[in-house]
Amino acid sequence: MARMRKKSDLPSKICPVCVRPFTWRRKWARDWEQVIYCSTRCRGASKPGSAKKI
Repeated sequence: MARMRKKSDLPSKICPVCVRPFTWRRKWARDWEQVIYCSTRCRGASKPGSAKKI
């Protein structure tokens, strides 16, 4: 069985939208190099014209 890693030992990136660090997740294991945003909310906010209209 694999040993647990400390969260501080995992790779991390900075989200360009919210400018917060986010760490590696198991579901991103195959395509960590292509992951840019920390969440779907930030991905949606990055698209032009996606701002809510009041």
